[in-house]
Amino acid sequence: MLHAIARKLFGTQSQRDMKHYSRVVDAVNALESEIRNLSDEALAAKTAEFRARLAEGETLKALLPEAFAVVRETSRRVNGERHYDVQLIGGAVLFDGKIAEMATGEGKTLVATLPAYLEALGGKGVHIVTVNDYLAQRDRDWMGPIYEFLGLSVGVIKHGLSPEERRAAYACDITYGTNNEFGFDYLRDHMAPHPAYCVQRPLNYAIVDEVDSILIDEARTPLIISGPGEESTDKYIVADRAVRRLTPDKHFKVEEKDNVVHLTEEGNEFVKNILGMNLYDESNIDMIHHINQALRAHHLFKRDAKYVVDKGEVIIVDEFTGRLMPGRRYSDGLHQALEAKEGLKIQQENQTLATITFQNYFRLYKKLAGMTGTADTEAAEFLEIYKLHVVVIPTNRPLRRTNYPDVVYLTERDKFRAVVEEIVEKHEEGRPVLVGTLTIEKSELLSEMLKRRGIKHNVLNAKNHAREAEIVANAGQAGAVTIATNMAGRGTDITSRGGEKGGLHILGPSGTRAGASTTSCGAARPAGRSGFLARSPQPGGRRHPRLRRRQSQELGRPLRHEGR
Repeated sequence: MLHAIARKLFGTQSQRDMKHYSRVVDAVNALESEIRNLSDEALAAKTAEFRARLAEGETLKALLPEAFAVVRETSRRVNGERHYDVQLIGGAVLFDGKIAEMATGEGKTLVATLPAYLEALGGKGVHIVTVNDYLAQRDRDWMGPIYEFLGLSVGVIKHGLSPEERRAAYACDITYGTNNEFGFDYLRDHMAPHPAYCVQRPLNYAIVDEVDSILIDEARTPLIISGPGEESTDKYIVADRAVRRLTPDKHFKVEEKDNVVHLTEEGNEFVKNILGMNLYDESNIDMIHHINQALRAHHLFKRDAKYVVDKGEVIIVDEFTGRLMPGRRYSDGLHQALEAKEGLKIQQENQTLATITFQNYFRLYKKLAGMTGTADTEAAEFLEIYKLHVVVIPTNRPLRRTNYPDVVYLTERDKFRAVVEEIVEKHEEGRPVLVGTLTIEKSELLSEMLKRRGIKHNVLNAKNHAREAEIVANAGQAGAVTIATNMAGRGTDITSRGGEKGGLHILGPSGTRAGASTTSCGAARPAGRSGFLARSPQPGGRRHPRLRRRQSQELGRPLRHEGR
């Protein structure tokens, strides 16, 4: 009751935020004609003027309206892109050390130039964090001319740079890079024998793109620098051979819900007999661990879902982004167990030399901000863990996307049949269709079903990532059909050419409701103002006798439609 009265008197939090930031927009807009009349030389000279005023005691906050007006005019002249009012709001939110939730297509890459320029005036460095090397380089090349026109230096950190190149990039006023590269450089600096070997400066201000993915989904993902151990690799082969002789349910139990697999009493006795050793003897205690890891490798880690095999190596597939992570290895002997399972050369188990999670790394920054299309659902976590407030910013134009209710099917077979039928129907109408799947296996299954129907399509997953930007960019062409795991859609604009047919049609056939939420939200983003989010077909749970009878009577029909 009190909350309702407070809302009526003072407005909602969103309304109060917009009222506050609208005053910032008014102040920037009031300067536009004055700044537009400046010559190129006078506009570029504003950076030196701002720095002089800072040296005299003026604050960055006081400089904000004028600095934003300068960046907007520079962008208009250099890139032909003038910041919209909602983008000015986004920039002010980021400068305040908050999270800006802005729908895809609203130009978050351009928004970041506003606070990045203002913070860079202080000379302590600004890091703009993206999810992959492609986006880091793209954004640096795209937005770099704005900063360079104004006399700032811009660098990019990506895989393969030498320490000297990294040090030079970090010395720039503004540095683009990925969360992985920033994190690993931090670890390497803390292992350096002398400060002269370090590449990073003190962590001052970071703007994290796709902040929900990096700071929530991957928050506890550890970055690990390790060195080779000295133990023999024979034990992994012994454990693998033993596990291959075990019988499910009899010798071991798999609890997929809890992601656990363990030996039964009969299984313990069986392994003891085939190995000829007492597993619980102190000298053999490590063999229990290797048996358990071999069981996990065989029964919890599916090839082309958790990992892929490429050029004789087991390469991890990131469970959040669907991307390959070459160079990363599972710890505690699990990676060796997977190598034994696949019959590959087994590398020695590594010992950890340095490690940090993304959560702990990004909390080291003096000031942190973020932007994404989906942050409000995790607002409580952002506030509790990072002390970051989420501000939902309205779109520049009204959204025209239609969200349909979920459709639930009894079996996965029925679900995928329905997905294919809907794809065929929309394809024949000439509409572009984008289908999001959780695993490589499901994307390839769907691809095979479409091939049998003669539907030309593109598949984007961790095994076919080289053409990612091209495939995603063309997903909106009339009649295009694209199947993608959740690696797609991060930062690549979809150019729609199917608007006259109804816009981009998106399907999210996820395996679980939790998965559906993640995939559907992510897949819906590219639809933006002109697209449509279609249904997210779901499989049922355990079959009930009454449901089995119903299935036999109405095979392939959905059990129910669920509103969001």
